[in-house]
Amino acid sequence: MPREGNEPKYVISIAARILGCEIHTLRYYEKLGLIQPYRSEGNIRYYSEIDLERLRHVKVLMDDMGVNMAGVEVIMRLGEKLAEMQHRIDSLEAELKKLQRKEAGGKKIKSGG
Repeated sequence: MPREGNEPKYVISIAARILGCEIHTLRYYEKLGLIQPYRSEGNIRYYSEIDLERLRHVKVLMDDMGVNMAGVEVIMRLGEKLAEMQHRIDSLEAELKKLQRKEAGGKKIKSGG
């Protein structure tokens, strides 16, 4: 089941209208791999809220910050890598805490017995 915000619900024309851009722009972003909308069995593109937020970020980088498309691609990919690394760090920290609790529990048993 899709996560909240990840439910594909906007066809390309509606997504373009919401974002204030042209349909061909969304197709171009997809071609570059910046966005991967859900495709129905009839090959219709559907965009989720998460997709729209990602596209808003692309628009801000280009329109407000003057970043070119190559720069946008680099920034987006680095952001994805950073998110992956943060997830891995969080997992390792949780595993470390679990091991520390387990070790502390073992020491209490030895000293108490």
